[in-house]
Amino acid sequence: MSLFPLLSAPERLPAGTGRLPLFREAAWNFQTNRPIWRGGEPVYVTGASAVLVWAWNALHTEKGLHDVLTRDYGLGIRALEGQPYTDAVRQSEAVRYVRECLETNPYIQSVDHIRASLERSRLLLSCRINTVYGEVTLDGCQL
Repeated sequence: MSLFPLLSAPERLPAGTGRLPLFREAAWNFQTNRPIWRGGEPVYVTGASAVLVWAWNALHTEKGLHDVLTRDYGLGIRALEGQPYTDAVRQSEAVRYVRECLETNPYIQSVDHIRASLERSRLLLSCRINTVYGEVTLDGCQL
Protein backbone atom coordinates (compact mmCIF):
# COMPACT_ATOMS: atom_id res chain seq x y z
CA MET A 1 0.00 0.00 0.00
CA SER A 2 1.35 3.41 -0.98
CA LEU A 3 1.14 6.53 1.12
CA PHE A 4 0.31 8.49 -2.05
CA PRO A 5 -1.79 6.11 -4.19
CA LEU A 6 -2.26 8.60 -7.05
CA LEU A 7 1.47 8.94 -7.69
CA SER A 8 3.58 6.07 -8.96
CA ALA A 9 7.16 5.47 -7.84
CA PRO A 10 9.98 6.57 -10.17
CA GLU A 11 12.00 4.01 -12.12
CA ARG A 12 14.89 2.53 -10.16
CA LEU A 13 18.17 1.33 -11.64
CA PRO A 14 20.29 -1.33 -9.95
CA ALA A 15 22.75 0.14 -7.45
CA GLY A 16 26.25 0.81 -8.72
CA THR A 17 25.39 1.32 -12.40
CA GLY A 18 26.62 4.94 -12.31
CA ARG A 19 23.69 6.03 -14.48
CA LEU A 20 20.83 8.23 -13.50
CA PRO A 21 17.30 6.99 -14.24
CA LEU A 22 15.13 9.03 -16.60
CA PHE A 23 13.99 12.09 -14.65
CA ARG A 24 10.21 12.18 -14.28
CA GLU A 25 8.06 14.88 -12.71
CA ALA A 26 4.42 15.95 -12.72
CA ALA A 27 3.75 18.44 -15.52
CA TRP A 28 3.39 21.99 -14.25
CA ASN A 29 1.39 25.01 -15.33
CA PHE A 30 3.83 27.84 -14.62
CA GLN A 31 1.18 30.57 -14.99
CA THR A 32 -1.13 29.15 -12.29
CA ASN A 33 1.70 27.47 -10.32
CA ARG A 34 -0.24 24.19 -10.16
CA PRO A 35 0.25 20.65 -11.48
CA ILE A 36 -1.56 19.61 -14.65
CA TRP A 37 -4.26 16.92 -14.36
CA ARG A 38 -6.10 15.12 -17.15
CA GLY A 39 -8.96 12.73 -16.54
CA GLY A 40 -8.34 12.77 -12.78
CA GLU A 41 -4.72 11.66 -13.23
CA PRO A 42 -1.55 13.75 -13.06
CA VAL A 43 0.24 14.34 -16.36
CA TYR A 44 3.95 13.48 -16.29
CA VAL A 45 6.90 14.89 -18.21
CA THR A 46 10.39 13.43 -18.50
CA GLY A 47 13.88 14.60 -19.35
CA ALA A 48 14.75 18.29 -19.56
CA SER A 49 11.12 19.38 -19.10
CA ALA A 50 10.95 17.41 -15.85
CA VAL A 51 14.16 19.03 -14.59
CA LEU A 52 12.67 22.45 -15.39
CA VAL A 53 9.59 21.59 -13.30
CA TRP A 54 11.84 20.47 -10.44
CA ALA A 55 13.83 23.72 -10.67
CA TRP A 56 10.64 25.82 -10.64
CA ASN A 57 9.35 24.04 -7.55
CA ALA A 58 12.70 24.16 -5.75
CA LEU A 59 12.94 27.91 -6.33
CA HIS A 60 9.39 28.42 -5.03
CA THR A 61 10.06 26.46 -1.82
CA GLU A 62 11.63 28.15 1.19
CA LYS A 63 14.72 26.21 2.27
CA GLY A 64 14.40 24.50 5.65
CA LEU A 65 10.74 25.41 6.12
CA HIS A 66 9.19 21.96 5.65
CA ASP A 67 10.35 18.94 7.66
CA VAL A 68 9.34 16.49 4.90
CA LEU A 69 11.95 17.94 2.50
CA THR A 70 15.72 17.53 2.72
CA ARG A 71 17.77 20.36 4.17
CA ASP A 72 19.32 21.09 0.75
CA TYR A 73 16.00 21.47 -1.10
CA GLY A 74 14.66 24.95 -1.64
CA LEU A 75 15.82 28.53 -1.92
CA GLY A 76 17.22 30.32 1.14
CA ILE A 77 16.64 33.81 -0.27
CA ARG A 78 14.68 34.95 2.80
CA ALA A 79 18.01 35.29 4.61
CA LEU A 80 18.52 38.54 2.67
CA GLU A 81 15.42 40.17 4.13
CA GLY A 82 16.17 42.95 6.57
CA GLN A 83 19.91 42.89 5.95
CA PRO A 84 21.67 46.25 5.49
CA TYR A 85 23.23 45.24 2.16
CA THR A 86 23.57 47.48 -0.85
CA ASP A 87 21.49 46.60 -3.91
CA ALA A 88 24.58 45.26 -5.70
CA VAL A 89 25.46 42.93 -2.82
CA ARG A 90 21.85 41.82 -2.47
CA GLN A 91 21.65 41.01 -6.18
CA SER A 92 24.97 39.14 -6.10
CA GLU A 93 23.79 37.10 -3.10
CA ALA A 94 20.49 36.33 -4.84
CA VAL A 95 22.42 34.90 -7.81
CA ARG A 96 24.52 32.78 -5.45
CA TYR A 97 21.44 31.46 -3.63
CA VAL A 98 19.77 30.53 -6.93
CA ARG A 99 22.86 28.68 -8.16
CA GLU A 100 23.21 26.79 -4.85
CA CYS A 101 19.54 25.84 -4.90
CA LEU A 102 19.55 24.41 -8.41
CA GLU A 103 22.96 22.75 -8.49
CA THR A 104 21.99 20.31 -5.71
CA ASN A 105 20.14 18.30 -8.36
CA PRO A 106 22.44 15.68 -9.99
CA TYR A 107 20.59 16.17 -13.31
CA ILE A 108 21.66 19.84 -13.43
CA GLN A 109 25.21 20.37 -14.66
CA SER A 110 25.33 24.16 -14.44
CA VAL A 111 23.24 27.29 -14.15
CA ASP A 112 24.27 30.18 -16.41
CA HIS A 113 23.16 33.66 -17.41
CA ILE A 114 21.33 34.27 -14.15
CA ARG A 115 19.51 37.59 -14.20
CA ALA A 116 18.09 38.47 -10.84
CA SER A 117 16.50 41.77 -10.00
CA LEU A 118 15.00 42.71 -6.69
CA GLU A 119 11.90 44.88 -6.86
CA ARG A 120 10.48 45.70 -3.46
CA SER A 121 9.96 42.30 -1.82
CA ARG A 122 9.97 40.28 -5.10
CA LEU A 123 12.84 38.60 -6.87
CA LEU A 124 12.46 38.48 -10.65
CA LEU A 125 14.58 35.70 -12.09
CA SER A 126 15.68 34.36 -15.46
CA CYS A 127 18.41 31.79 -16.09
CA ARG A 128 19.65 29.06 -18.38
CA ILE A 129 19.87 25.58 -16.87
CA ASN A 130 22.20 23.03 -18.45
CA THR A 131 20.87 19.55 -17.70
CA VAL A 132 22.12 16.09 -18.62
CA TYR A 133 19.35 16.19 -21.28
CA GLY A 134 20.22 19.58 -22.74
CA GLU A 135 19.48 23.20 -22.03
CA VAL A 136 16.26 24.70 -20.65
CA THR A 137 15.41 28.31 -19.87
CA LEU A 138 13.58 29.60 -16.85
CA ASP A 139 12.24 33.02 -17.76
CA GLY A 140 10.17 35.55 -15.84
CA CYS A 141 10.06 33.65 -12.57
CA GLN A 142 8.75 35.76 -9.66
CA LEU A 143 9.74 34.73 -6.15
